[in-house]
Amino acid sequence: MTILVTGTAGFIGYHTAEALLRRGETVAGVDMVNDYYDIRLKEARLARLKSRPGFTEIRIDIADAALLEDAFARHKPDSVINLAAQAGVRYSVENPRAYVDSNLVGFANVLECSRRFGVKHLVYASTSSVYGANEAMPFAETQGVGHPMSLYAATKRANEVMAHSYSHLFKLPTTGLRFFTVYGPWGRPDMALFRFTKAILAGEPIDVYNAGEMKRDFTYVDDIVEGVVRVLDRIPAPDPDWSAKGPHPDPDRSGIAPFRIYNIGSGRPLQLMDYIHTLEACLGRTATLNKLPMQPGDVAATFADTSALARDAGYVPATPVQVGVARFVEWYRSFYGA
Repeated sequence: MTILVTGTAGFIGYHTAEALLRRGETVAGVDMVNDYYDIRLKEARLARLKSRPGFTEIRIDIADAALLEDAFARHKPDSVINLAAQAGVRYSVENPRAYVDSNLVGFANVLECSRRFGVKHLVYASTSSVYGANEAMPFAETQGVGHPMSLYAATKRANEVMAHSYSHLFKLPTTGLRFFTVYGPWGRPDMALFRFTKAILAGEPIDVYNAGEMKRDFTYVDDIVEGVVRVLDRIPAPDPDWSAKGPHPDPDRSGIAPFRIYNIGSGRPLQLMDYIHTLEACLGRTATLNKLPMQPGDVAATFADTSALARDAGYVPATPVQVGVARFVEWYRSFYGA
C-alpha cells in the first residue's frame, strides 16, 4: 500500500513511518517541520527515514489546503495516518492559535482530501486529555468527554466529532486513537522523560508538578506503534449492535457510520515518583526536585482501559517501564554524547 503519514518529523510519526517501511509499505511523509522544539532533532528523524527505500518527504503544512490536495493527487494514498498536530497541554494556554490552525483547520483538510481521493481508512491521533475533568478510572471509551481542561483537549475532541460526521455523510472509514503518555527513543524534548534526563545529567533540579502526586499511563513507543499499525489493518464498519436509543449511546462506535475510537496506552498507571526513581537508576544519579503546584489544564491522573483495542486488534503492550526508560537513556546518551 501507499500510506500517507502526517507528522513524520515528530516522535510517534517517525516511529510509525519506520514500522510501515519495515513491513514493505510505501510511505508519503508529510511534515512542516516547525520550530515548536529543536528542529535538529526533527531533521535527524527525517534523515533516517529518507535513507530508506519507499519513503518520500513532503514538507508542507496540513493547514494549507491546496498543497495538501496536491500531495494526495500525486501520491494517491490507499490509507492515511494523521499524527500531525500541535501538541502539548501547557503550550495551548500560551499559544491557542497554533492549535486552531493545525488541529482544527489542518485536520479538516485531511478529512476532505481523504474523502475526495477515496482513502480506504483514515487513522488519526486523539488524546487521553479528552477525558478532562472525568475522575472515573480507568478511562473507558464509553465514558463522557464533555469537560475538556485545555484547548488542546478541546481540539482533539473536535477531531473525533468531525471524523464521525465524515464517516456518516461520506462513508469514510475513520478510527481515532486516544494516546496516553508515550515515551521512548527519539522522544519530544517537552515531555517529562526528556526534560528530566537532560536536567539530571546537567546537575540541575527537575520541575515536578502537583508535588509529584501525579499518575500517568506511561506507554513505550514501540507498543504504541504496534497498536497503530494493527488498527490501520482493521477497517471499521457500522456496528449492527449499536443503538441510538436510550440516554447514552456508546460514543466510541456507531451504527450509522464506519467509525471507531480506541484508547491506546499501557493500562498500568505509574506514580510519577516511581517513574523518576526508575530514571535515576538508569542514569546512576539522584534527581533534585523542584516541587511546583498543578499547572493550568493538567490533570492529576490518567489510566487507560485498553480492553476494546485488545479485543478488536489483539493489542497487548508488553514493554516494562524499566526496559523502556533504559532504552531511552541509551538513545539520549548516544544522540547527545551525554
